[in-house]
Order: sequence, then C-alpha cells, then structure tokens
Amino acid sequence: MSHISTGVTGHPLKVYNSLGRKLEAFTPIDPKVVRVYSCGPTVYNYAHIGNLRAYIFTDTLRRVLQWKGYDVVHVINITDVGHLTSDADEGDDKMELAASKAKQTIWEVAAHYTDAFKADLNHLNIQDPTLWAKATDHIQEMIAFASTLEENGVTYGLDSGLYLDTTKVADYGRLALMDHEGMMEGARVTSVEGKRNPTDFAIWRTSEEAGKRQMEWQSPWGAGAPGWHLECSVMSIKYLGRKFDIHTGGVDHRQVHHCNEIAQNQGYRGDEDSGVNYWMHNEFLVSGQDKMSKSKGGFLRLQTLVDAGFHPLVYRYFALTADYRSTLDFSWDALKAAQTGYGRLLMRVARHKEAGQWPTKWSGLLDDIRYSRGSSYTFIMGQLLDGVSETAQGWLDRLDEALSNDLNMPMVLAALSELVQQEGLEPDEMLRVLALYDLVVGLGLLSMTAEELTLRPAEAGLSDDDVNGLLQERTQARKDRDFARADAIRDQLQEAGVVIKDGPEGTAWSWK
Repeated sequence: MSHISTGVTGHPLKVYNSLGRKLEAFTPIDPKVVRVYSCGPTVYNYAHIGNLRAYIFTDTLRRVLQWKGYDVVHVINITDVGHLTSDADEGDDKMELAASKAKQTIWEVAAHYTDAFKADLNHLNIQDPTLWAKATDHIQEMIAFASTLEENGVTYGLDSGLYLDTTKVADYGRLALMDHEGMMEGARVTSVEGKRNPTDFAIWRTSEEAGKRQMEWQSPWGAGAPGWHLECSVMSIKYLGRKFDIHTGGVDHRQVHHCNEIAQNQGYRGDEDSGVNYWMHNEFLVSGQDKMSKSKGGFLRLQTLVDAGFHPLVYRYFALTADYRSTLDFSWDALKAAQTGYGRLLMRVARHKEAGQWPTKWSGLLDDIRYSRGSSYTFIMGQLLDGVSETAQGWLDRLDEALSNDLNMPMVLAALSELVQQEGLEPDEMLRVLALYDLVVGLGLLSMTAEELTLRPAEAGLSDDDVNGLLQERTQARKDRDFARADAIRDQLQEAGVVIKDGPEGTAWSWK
C-alpha cells in the first residue's frame, strides 16, 4: 500500500488528453507548480447550470492537483468583448446585443453578470482562481499579438478585419479530430466575403462604421474589436508562459474555439506545438436529448434550483455523481435523488461528529478547507495526515486511487459512502479522514447538515428579477402545454409570497 502524503506520491495521476483522445500519465513542466487556464464565461447573461458544470469539473481538477502536492496557478478569463452569437465569424457581438436589449452600457451589463457568475461559484464552493483575466483589460496585448501573427505571415486583411489563414499552420483541427480537407468542404462555411478558406477566422474585426459599437479600439487594421479566440491565447501566454500544463473548457470549445487557439499559438510561436501539454474537456449537461443552452431560452440558473428549494451544494453533489467526460442528464427527479443521497451521507457524518471531538488545534480548519489553496492546502493536509493509522491510510489510498484514475469522482463518492458506515476507525480519526476526503469533494461534510439541503421559501431569497424570470418560464411552459411545470412554478411563487394575477393582457404579480 502506498503511503499518502502531501508530496507527489501514491498512485500515478492519469488524465484524459483531448489532444490525441487518450489517457496519459500527468507530468508537469515544473515538478512543483502546475499552470492551468480555464475558458471563462461570456458575461452577457447569467450562467446556466450546464455552464457551471464546467467549473465544478475545473475545481475538482484543481483540488486533485493540490491533493497530489502541487501548487496550482489557475487563470480564468472573463469575456466582455468579441464573442459573436455564432462561434464562427457571423452574427452580432453577444455583449453589444445584450447591452442594446437591456438599454444599458456594455460595462454595466458585464459588471452585473460577472458578479452574478462569481457569486454562483462561491455558492458551489468553487475556489477562486489565482487570477481573473478580463478581456478588455488586455486589448493592447491582443493588438501586439495580432501584429506578430501578421509579421509571421499567417494572416491576411479584408475590409471586415484581419483573418488567420488556417492553411499556414500545421495540422489545423487535429484537436477536433477533423481532417483539414473535410473541414474545408463546408463544415464551417460562413458568409464573410473574401475569406480564403471556410475555416479561417477573425483575429481583429474592423467596425463597419466607426463609433457605432460601444466597444472599439484603434488598431493597425482600423477601429474595431478583437476576435473571440484571440483573448485566450494572449492572456494564457501572458500569465502562464508560452508553454503551460493544462487548458480546460467545455467539450464544445474543443471543436472550434480551442482549434483556433492552437492555430494562434502556432502562428505566434512559429512552430507546430499547441502551447499546452494537456487539453481537458467536460461533457454537456443535457435535459432530455438536448444540451442546456441560453440560445434556446428557458435555461436553468443555479438560483432557479435554490428557488425550488435545493441548496446549491446539492447541485455540486449531483454533478460529482457522473464522470466529467460523460454527458449528465438533468431532471428534477434526478436532483431530488441527489439531495436524498447527499442528505443520507451528511446524517451518517453527523453521527461520527457526535461520537468524536474536533481537536482544538483544528478548530479553524473547516473554513480553511473551504477556502484553501496553494501552500495552505498542503499545510492542512499535513496537519490532518500526521500520525494516521494504517486503517485510515487504506481509506486514503482508495481515495488516491480513484482521483488518480482521471478524477473518478463517482468512485470517490462510492468509497465515501462505504467509509461513513465503517466502525473500524476511532471517531476523531474518522473525522480527520472525512476532512481529507472533503478537501477533494468540496461538499462541506463537516460543516453542512442534512437539514440545510432543503431550503424554505424565505431562504430562497427571490428578487423581483427572479420572479419575472420564473413568470417568463411559466408563460413559456404554458405555451408548450407543459402544465405540470407551469403549476410547479406557480406553487413555488405562491409559497415565496408572490400573488399572481393572470389576465387577458398577461400576468401581473405583487408581493403579499
């Protein structure tokens, strides 16, 4: 049996690398520090729970790396410019469109939804990254990067902007497992006049009419704004180096966005390297047969689950019940089952808390466990591991084996379920082992109670915006003849103290 410690020991960590589609042993560039970049949100709307699954995955990855003894430098970007309504070069800028609809400035829209996103991560017990990197804070670096691409001969100019010629870089699209000729035959045909190849994409978009956009900057190619793909190459290289360890994102990024990022990296570096050793992607959250999407409307926010009476960590538990590379099918019944399973786990932990005593020297560790990162995480592990028995080491070895198998969280939850039913550990040592498991699962095992998992309406904290959103969802459900869902929303609102009045001109509401 391998002894678990705060160093890089135990079972060798293996992760699934999307570049090559295979399980690989993880070897960091720096033996002590792992550098990770995660594609962040485009802040034109609230994150839906499918979006948030990506960050539960990224947080799990980070916790596993910390468990293995590494310090982690983690960067998440905030996209507040450049992302069109299509991943290709067509449609409106999502930020410009959202600001126009809201009759606000883009800066106001971006600030509101950035704050909401960060709040969601906090409610889900997701650690803050080492650095938040906002696109609009890096425009001059993007212009300099684009100029280097132009100097290296991999771009060409059109009236609509500066484009990267994908035939000028090696093996374009290999991350997506799509052959270049196949992609050229129309997989991503767009309507941009003058493009040499359908797969070419915008590095810089020149404004059709100067001053028309809320966000535009002067550049060698005219007034305009950067393409969406550019920001991730620029900011990841700036903060993590020309070659770093891990890049994460949703599986949809694998097919276009990350292919384009790799092409930019190659054009900038002047070689065939992708710039990243491991590309890791989480699968979709689906509802029925469809992935959850803002473009389709009616998406579920974390607040929607809270309003329905579920604690945010119930959703975290639900997400951990599936492998991150498997699609996860959401339903209210499945969430209720997760709530039951999580509650049963907490009730068993509560019995161990009653039987044991949390030592005084560890009294502050519960909060540290929640917010730990870097050296503090290693310190906490060392404190909890000091002098554990062989029996305890056996349970920690099971944890390490599961984590090392490409972050196998269902296996971790299965081991945890068995652990809390065991009688072979002294109560205090059981609590220490549970605290070590919680460093990875992030479920507040020693601070949460089963009673907290079901929220009363007053605790749900409905705002006026929340009520309006739920009423819009109810209206759509009635149009779709989904009367069960419409009635459930009505009951939810009434329990929260909302008076609903349906009339020929629509639905009006007021607080009791």
